[in-house]
Amino acid sequence: MSSEITVIGGGLAGLVAAVASAEAGAAVTLHEAHASLGGRGRGTPAPYVAHEGAHVFYADGPHWTWLAERGLTGKLGRPPLRETRAGFLWEGRLRRRPPAGFLRMVTLGRGRKAPVDRDFLGWAAESYGEETARQAANAISVVTYDADTGRLSAAFVWELLRRVFAPKPPAVRWVVGGWQAVIDRLAARARELGVRVELNSRLTELPGHPTIVATELSSARALLGDASLRWESGHCVMLDLAVSRGGGDLFICWDLDGGGFHESYSMQDPTVAPPGESLFQIDMPVRSGESRADARLRLEALTDLAVPGWRERVTWQRSATARGRTGALDLPGHTWRDRPAIDRGDGVFLAGDMVAAPGMRGEISINSAIRAAAGAVRAAAARPHHGRADSAPKLPA
Repeated sequence: MSSEITVIGGGLAGLVAAVASAEAGAAVTLHEAHASLGGRGRGTPAPYVAHEGAHVFYADGPHWTWLAERGLTGKLGRPPLRETRAGFLWEGRLRRRPPAGFLRMVTLGRGRKAPVDRDFLGWAAESYGEETARQAANAISVVTYDADTGRLSAAFVWELLRRVFAPKPPAVRWVVGGWQAVIDRLAARARELGVRVELNSRLTELPGHPTIVATELSSARALLGDASLRWESGHCVMLDLAVSRGGGDLFICWDLDGGGFHESYSMQDPTVAPPGESLFQIDMPVRSGESRADARLRLEALTDLAVPGWRERVTWQRSATARGRTGALDLPGHTWRDRPAIDRGDGVFLAGDMVAAPGMRGEISINSAIRAAAGAVRAAAARPHHGRADSAPKLPA
């Protein structure tokens, strides 16, 4: 008789954990508090398919290998070369190339090793100057969603810079249909493997068998009664924007002055917007003490440059603010190994984008979920098998 495992949370981490556990032969029940699966990987309904935050994959880690081996990545999109106009905003001007100092840093300096125990700005400024160091920190704010990325661990920021701006064919992958398409394939795979999916099901206690808690840390903290479940994360405002197609729109743009970022999702994947329209997302990290309204003004100023005349062409838009839910950030003296441990003891395991697994954002979710599933399977195998137990108490839907 198969071992029983409960997964709490039906986002990216929870679905990966459920699939990995079921593949190992466990009888899995997944509880999702909302009416649909996906969590922060969930997309808006068609015809405008937008997501919370930038949503690309990098094919240079174990997370991608795991998805690809199972056929979960699906069809990939690629922007036409004639439309891939890039921009860099620095010193108040939009340019086609980044500053020379930044280029030297990410090309000639790519073999350097950055220290864990120093902040990136101080470390990088010693070799490249403070202005270049600050521009580099702002260039990678697309990953951190933090307006002061320079305060983070030098090793943490340097690794992100080398991955995103590597002087080689980029590892970035755009999945047709966005993260929602991957969520749908994960959900289908889970059900094929016999995972029992319970929607509108919010557990208030842990069941008496191995459990994977794949929720935000704030929810895991409340469920487990563990005040230590905290980690640094970002704060930003976001704008999803659809406009009638125009010839002057940029495909991608880095704001090296303020940390903002603009990217098209329809140029490489026409399925996410109606014919004749373009879909973009613009992100702007919120500075310390800055109001959301002021951050929004900076975001709109970037949009004016990247999507000229957008106010007259807009066909759909939505705004959002994300705080404390944008993935793990490592401060000086810390690495991913210092984040909340996956194995909490007594058959309880954590998964998500702010726990002790490598990668960035969704990669952390996938990698931690695979490790959590392996631990839960081992824990279940060590216990007597009694079939599927009743679920733990839960709140009414």
